[in-house]
Amino acid sequence: MLIIFGELSIFQEVSHVLLGLNCGRALEALTLPEPAVALSSKHDFDLQVDHEAIFLYRISTGPPILEPSPLSPEQREGKKSLLGASGVNILCLQEAWTMPFGFCTREKSWCKFAEPFDGESTQFFQDLARKYNMVIVSPILERDVKHGETVWNTAVIIVNHGSIIGKHRKNHIPRVGDFNESTYYMEGNTGRPVFETAFGKIAINICYGRHHPLNWLAFGLNGAEIVFYPSATVGGLSEAMRPIEPVAFWPCCHTLHVFCRRVGVSLAGKSL
Repeated sequence: MLIIFGELSIFQEVSHVLLGLNCGRALEALTLPEPAVALSSKHDFDLQVDHEAIFLYRISTGPPILEPSPLSPEQREGKKSLLGASGVNILCLQEAWTMPFGFCTREKSWCKFAEPFDGESTQFFQDLARKYNMVIVSPILERDVKHGETVWNTAVIIVNHGSIIGKHRKNHIPRVGDFNESTYYMEGNTGRPVFETAFGKIAINICYGRHHPLNWLAFGLNGAEIVFYPSATVGGLSEAMRPIEPVAFWPCCHTLHVFCRRVGVSLAGKSL
């Protein structure tokens, strides 16, 4: 999860390209509530940042699979409380956030992390959405138990009263050498849906889908006001295109774009 705030007093031109302008003016720092700032300091994680320079010492994704999270119960509760204190309206997590990044390994065993779309992780966020009046986009590896346990790369949309209003399955997947996601799942079958929420009409364009202009166009034509782009990939593969694509494709859809990029390093098996 990456929430972009911060000052733009340094590298103004770079910030202009990466972050854009607001009505012709540079983006201003967002004043956060004191309780949120206090929680951020107490649990030692960043709340306000400008741009990603390096991916060091966030919440590492490198522990063994049997110990998937370095967060203590106190830190987990602190992060949940922070969301409420900050007044978050829509929370979007990274692509396949419930598992290590294994999609470049060609190892089928990673599919063991797949779960039903209404499984444990979704139930956890349903409670969170109700408690803090927020919409949550939760990208998971889905196991469709009603249709032969087919595996999909899916984003589950939970609205602010805790209900699941739908899901979107990744509709473009890479097949580049070992980075061949058809080892695990195929292209989705949900089209390009738009979900009406209390905070706007949203769409989800998962990772590789952002490289396809017609994807952007279809979400715009279907009425999206905000398009979220949860992703997880190796650093050199798509990083250079990330600041260019929203600017280049904006005329296709005229929507607000929100990128959510996984940070940290995953090391397991043949992972890059």
